[in-house]
Amino acid sequence: MGSVTPPAEAGDFETRLFINGKFVEAKSTNRISIYSANDNSLVSSDVHVAGQADVDDAVAAARAAFSSWASTPPIQRCKLLLHLADLIEENAEELGRLEALCSGKPMSQTRQFEVPLAANVFRYYAGWCDKLEGESWPADNGFMKVVRREPLGVCAAVNAFNGPLVMIAFKGAPCLAAGNTMVMKSSEKTPLSTIFFGKLLQQAQIPPGVFNLLSGAGETGALLASHTDVDKISFTGSVNTGKKIAVAAASSNLKRVTLELGGKSPSIVFPDANLDVATQWCVQGIVGNSGQACIASSRVYVHKDIKETFVQCLKTAFEQTHAAFGKDPHSDSTHIGPLVDKSQFEKVAQYVEAGKAEATLITGGEALYDQDMSLTDSPKGCWMTPTIFLDPGPDAKIYREEIFGPVVVVSDFSSEEDVVNRANATTFGLSGAVFTQDVNRAMRVASQITSGTVCVNCCTMVDYTVPFGGLKQSGWGRELGKAGIQAYTELKTIFIKYDLLNLVLGNALLTI
Repeated sequence: MGSVTPPAEAGDFETRLFINGKFVEAKSTNRISIYSANDNSLVSSDVHVAGQADVDDAVAAARAAFSSWASTPPIQRCKLLLHLADLIEENAEELGRLEALCSGKPMSQTRQFEVPLAANVFRYYAGWCDKLEGESWPADNGFMKVVRREPLGVCAAVNAFNGPLVMIAFKGAPCLAAGNTMVMKSSEKTPLSTIFFGKLLQQAQIPPGVFNLLSGAGETGALLASHTDVDKISFTGSVNTGKKIAVAAASSNLKRVTLELGGKSPSIVFPDANLDVATQWCVQGIVGNSGQACIASSRVYVHKDIKETFVQCLKTAFEQTHAAFGKDPHSDSTHIGPLVDKSQFEKVAQYVEAGKAEATLITGGEALYDQDMSLTDSPKGCWMTPTIFLDPGPDAKIYREEIFGPVVVVSDFSSEEDVVNRANATTFGLSGAVFTQDVNRAMRVASQITSGTVCVNCCTMVDYTVPFGGLKQSGWGRELGKAGIQAYTELKTIFIKYDLLNLVLGNALLTI
């Protein structure tokens, strides 16, 4: 096994589509331009966009490859996925470089977190290739019943911008392990690492057509959602787009749908909590990835008896994070990067301005490196200082809506019943957290929070061995764990009539 040689120049990277095992020019003449989040400079104006003909080609390649891939011995699929995992790790530097070019994401984050996570997800699901067990039931009235898990067929994935490599693994690994084929579209904001992944697929000798990679904006995703030869689509992104995906999937061919959407996750800090622990996690829960995470801990409820102390601890910790920012994503001292692009920065800046009228600004809400908050004619990038707002009203935009930036709102509470009701008073239900040293309270409150995940004395946790997903408008279905691969299978029931077999056998014996 050897790593793919990194390009020598910053602009020397692949921008074409990856269909049927090859990089190909898009039949569409549309192209995407990518700008650096570090300084707004042009990275590329030639990222190919998949139009209808390109989507059709990718889906046709996946369909043609499906039968052979589904019948490939599980142990062979396992070996190929393990090889792919090794290649991800071997190419950590190039994957990090491409992420840094698109989004300004620190290479330290890619190397230390995203590459190991993606590789281990592929290894985890490689182990599932030969473990998708079925069931059998005793004969009843002469019938034996066998239940099999079978692959769905051609699956599509539409990924968000905030973690391209991780989403390749979350969606691609269980899909392939179960015997399906994949057509995946990257975000138009961060396509380069996904395109590069095609080189790893080639080197891992994944058969042509099994894993296809497309670039494009919402129009390309809509083509996949409505395609009648796609059997399932998995989407990560906004609630509004997720609803459109669901409608298109239903109105086309009732394809299966998994949706991982937004969040406004609450963290509840009780008076007996370890404040150092609670502070550390609440900071990481909103500052990590510059707040661009669906599970970000963006609402904090702190008991009124410790409110003043906790808010001061949080303020101090937020201001200490400034040292982790850096203009150079390649530097080992840079651990927090900018927001992904100008439009995302402006969106977050608008929420900050609204928040100043809706709550008390404790710290942050400023642009780093002296760039203009509006970014008009600004060459300085898209950095936002981590921001705390105190005591917003229940109707405040910053309290109700997902901001997708390093902005947290802090409110106090006086009773357990009160805080549980307020934590649940949201259209989202992705994650939540409870900080307390009382195990009975921890389990009691965790059972009452309406979200797909609840963390105790930690927050924003995701582990590939257990399911991840949301309730309410945070999504449908689950990724990761056993549930994650089962979502790429369909159950088939087979009836076997024993009486007929006995009758045939009896007649045969009579003729001897």
